[in-house]
Amino acid sequence: MLRPTSNTDIDVYRAAIVLVREYGAELAPTMAAKRAHLLFAKGDRLGCIVWRGVVNAAREVTRTERSVSERVN
Repeated sequence: MLRPTSNTDIDVYRAAIVLVREYGAELAPTMAAKRAHLLFAKGDRLGCIVWRGVVNAAREVTRTERSVSERVN
């Protein structure tokens, strides 16, 4: 379930949704991971951390099955 907890989290989910719309559910996490890797290679550790969050958010917004421990209602 989507539960952003701060403005930064909301921005991360917004970025993930933009990627999903642009690249589709299959490629969005991959494109975010490429960006995170590029930032890491350039020495931008904070940017890398943020984009890793986008990777996770893209996976979350595109998943179709709930986890075993996730409650329904």
